[in-house]
Amino acid sequence: MKRNFTTVVLGMFVVTFFVSISVADETLKLKFQAVPFTDVHFDDAFWSPRLKTNREISIPHNYKWCEDTGRFSNFDNAAKFLKGETHGDFKGIYFNDSDVYKVLEGTAYSLADHPDPELEKIADDVIAKIAAAQQPNGYLNSYYTLKEQDNKWTNFDKCELYCAGHLIEAAVAYKRATGKDTLLNVTEKFVDHIIDVFMTNKTAKFGVPGHEEIELALVKLYQLTGKEKYLNLSKHFIDARGYKTLRPNKPNDLYYQDNKPVRELDEIDGHAVRAVYYFSGATDIAAYTGEKKLLDALGQLWDNTVNKKMYITGGIGARHEGEAFGNAYELPNRTAYCETCAAIGLVLWAQRMNLLHGDAKYADVVERAIYNGVLSGIGIDGKSFFYVNPLESTGNHHRQPFFDCACCPTNVVRFVPSLPGYVYATEGDTIIINQFVTGKATIQLPDGEVTISQETNYPWDGNYEILLTPKRKAGSIAEKYKYRVRRGTSYDMNEASWNVPHRYKNTVKLDTKRIVAHPQVVADNGRVAIQRGPLVYCFEQVDNEVPVERIRLAREPQFTEEFRKDLLGGVVVIKCKNADGKELTAVPYYAWDHRKPGAMAVWVRQDRLSKKNPPVTNGKLYAELKDKMLLSADDVKPEITASFYSKNADDTPEAAIDGIEPKNSIDLGIPRQTFWNGSFISPTDTFVHR
Repeated sequence: MKRNFTTVVLGMFVVTFFVSISVADETLKLKFQAVPFTDVHFDDAFWSPRLKTNREISIPHNYKWCEDTGRFSNFDNAAKFLKGETHGDFKGIYFNDSDVYKVLEGTAYSLADHPDPELEKIADDVIAKIAAAQQPNGYLNSYYTLKEQDNKWTNFDKCELYCAGHLIEAAVAYKRATGKDTLLNVTEKFVDHIIDVFMTNKTAKFGVPGHEEIELALVKLYQLTGKEKYLNLSKHFIDARGYKTLRPNKPNDLYYQDNKPVRELDEIDGHAVRAVYYFSGATDIAAYTGEKKLLDALGQLWDNTVNKKMYITGGIGARHEGEAFGNAYELPNRTAYCETCAAIGLVLWAQRMNLLHGDAKYADVVERAIYNGVLSGIGIDGKSFFYVNPLESTGNHHRQPFFDCACCPTNVVRFVPSLPGYVYATEGDTIIINQFVTGKATIQLPDGEVTISQETNYPWDGNYEILLTPKRKAGSIAEKYKYRVRRGTSYDMNEASWNVPHRYKNTVKLDTKRIVAHPQVVADNGRVAIQRGPLVYCFEQVDNEVPVERIRLAREPQFTEEFRKDLLGGVVVIKCKNADGKELTAVPYYAWDHRKPGAMAVWVRQDRLSKKNPPVTNGKLYAELKDKMLLSADDVKPEITASFYSKNADDTPEAAIDGIEPKNSIDLGIPRQTFWNGSFISPTDTFVHR
């Protein structure tokens, strides 16, 4: 492989790194090849209504908000500016173009699943606005065109490259779904300009994206067009990162993942969305180069993420400050950030790791994050959204129709209809079934075509049936083909004959289980979570007589399950017993905050479970509760209760033993137990330590 050496002066430091200028001799080293979303169609009781809601409600809802907030008019005004006509000012935040691109990408996936001429016409009109706002040299960004024409490519934290990345993803998806070239032509012209700016000019700028995204998008553009220059630009940005160029005055700032080159990183840090987008792109590059050092680094980063910094919901990003990862095992519940975009980014990375390595553990994370951390981000009505997804609430956290920073609503809108592309993959003459979803796909194998149909009521029922109808290619002499089904953390291998329909039935156990966290997760000491199949459950106050913060499961909770068609779009609810014998009800976490406002908790106390659980084996972050971990009453750590006067809604006696330390004496961002002076305390108030 040819190398191009680049030397950069950063303050007093000279940094030399190389970027690939030719990858033509490289072979794609993916274990699995994803079956395109255009070849997979859902007919699923769980997911099809959500795709329908996304198409009929969420996409129009987001188009309207883009219209009402000036996101569309920004392109109109940029076009007028370029023509020398009277124009309006830019509206909103400097990265607002990206929201338009994400809604277009979601439209493309939706059109592939369900052709809709009216929706396609709306998208084409928006694309025309975008094309009209492109400058003659290919540059396209309505903020800089209208506000800072002379400052293009001077501040990489203002998301020029991030917006370009989402434009690329939209253009690729729209081309694949509709066959239309307008947006793709605009995109290629813009990317060619970016290549001129960053790679080919004698005075090429040195810089990396402030918000990673374009890296993975460029690989998609390469895969569509076959033009190696796009793959090379992606590798350029990945190799150039890590030399402290974005915040040279703060060399220890990890926010941008710019503190070390990716091959030297061993811990995931900084802004959560940026990080997982970055590592998704790096995984794509590793799939082409097969470079061991990069593969090893990504493996280490993956292990650090899922074994030390991932919530049970598949959410990531513990801290509100910087929307960032915390330290290892820093996973608070009430103050969890868990941005919806971060869960989506984790799915993007997990999917790529599964395709690269062919290991079911990555598909398991895809499933966990989709059904919990991502799905919680959008309301059942299709037009209410969470930006932040805590695992505990006092009743003051609610969905909203949109946000000034609208990255999460538009991200969900593009992600949900992309799900058909996550179900199937191939490995040579083998079909890989990664997810259980009712529907049909047409899959091309080397020796012929296989139509595959799934029937399942997952995630409510673990039974599934697969019908394969194969048609051997003329001239092929192969007698067999194979298929592998993900069950748990592994794939089961099966074999079938060509030209003979084949039916396969099996069951995935969906037992209700109590889960304990690693003992170093202080917030979850002495607590358990409930999980059934891929779904994490929570307790909402609207369903329970016992105050949520007082729930303490009985030693033997006596779980019973019931499907409620009339509740929350149809869900399996779980009934169990509190330590005092009262009945409790849990619902899927993704469905919380749709009814009467009130407290919610995923992690609740467990009777006779010590505050410090025995060590979790194999370094796992979460494990099923075993009998040996239930201790005798004498071994249970004290519980604190109190009756008290409080003028703070978030006060709770459990805060005295939750292990969460305030940053200072006025830190109001964590649960507290506050005792006021005598004038505020009733003579009957008590403080009980038992």
